[in-house]
Amino acid sequence: MEPMLSAPSDTGIPKGERWEYEPKWDGFRTLVYRDGDEVALISRGSRPMTRYFPEVLPAFRSLGPNRLVLDGELIVVGKGGLDFGALQQRIHPADSRVRMLSAATPAWFVAFDLLAEGDEDLRALPLGERRKRLEKLMKGAKSPIFLTPYTRDPKTAEKWFEQFEGAGLDGVIAKSWDGAYVPGKRNWVKIKHQRTADCVVIGWRKSNDGQSLGSLLLGLYDGKGTLHYVGHTSSFSAAERKELIAKLKPLTTETPKEWSEADGRMPGGQSRWSRGKEAEWVTVRPELVCEVAYDKLEAGQRFRHATRFLRWRTDKPPKKCGFDQITSAVEFDVRGIFGSK
Repeated sequence: MEPMLSAPSDTGIPKGERWEYEPKWDGFRTLVYRDGDEVALISRGSRPMTRYFPEVLPAFRSLGPNRLVLDGELIVVGKGGLDFGALQQRIHPADSRVRMLSAATPAWFVAFDLLAEGDEDLRALPLGERRKRLEKLMKGAKSPIFLTPYTRDPKTAEKWFEQFEGAGLDGVIAKSWDGAYVPGKRNWVKIKHQRTADCVVIGWRKSNDGQSLGSLLLGLYDGKGTLHYVGHTSSFSAAERKELIAKLKPLTTETPKEWSEADGRMPGGQSRWSRGKEAEWVTVRPELVCEVAYDKLEAGQRFRHATRFLRWRTDKPPKKCGFDQITSAVEFDVRGIFGSK
């Protein structure tokens, strides 16, 4: 079963009697299936996740019903809030590594929906009814399982939107209080933080077939004047991609020696699902500047998701594209979201 999904909002937090609001967690969307002592964790892409997170399984077995289906998010909490990088590292093929990481960077599960209990399929019930059932179930829950808070007040949601960013959250989700759970449909609304930054184009990655441009590689300068790879942007039409290759080829250069795998400055690398090598990439002289929209710069100084290309900045010198333009949110303890210090 696919989980229910959300569509982005371009007009901010929706208001009205039909809505309820929840924090938007930045982790692995996960469906939990329990049948007696058997517990299965399944990702949004239908990948089995159970073996990677053994530390959370006993808590699910301690819940009242012997059979249930939960929807929620697996997260890892670090010193500065949610740590998506540490969560990604949890996906590892070696059992010894999985056991070590389960102790070093244990995961939490944040539940926000109950889809089945016993022999009863709850998906057709209104969200308000499912929430009551979930709250009753979670009264017996033990750490590391937590119940996400919710509100019907848009002003509280706006406060969460600003405050919880300091804990590493993405924004807020708006859901219909009377709505059923419809797998695979984007009937929820997500309101995410969107900012812009001026970045230096430091290279381009070839498409999977090697015949075209896949994405532009972006860089920012630190306070010492060192250029760091921070992410990519790829929102171009076929015609624009051809024009970009012609624009970038004269700027092709050797890869700087300081861009080593060890210090994490080199573009590319394995994603948590990838197998084999990333697509080939080409370094260019740092002479072009573009403005991109992004949602988050992670603690490791990489954009959390692909950025959206906005425009070229021919008026801005590359050396002026630094990390100092990135806004930092005031830190907020994740535990405070659940009402605990």
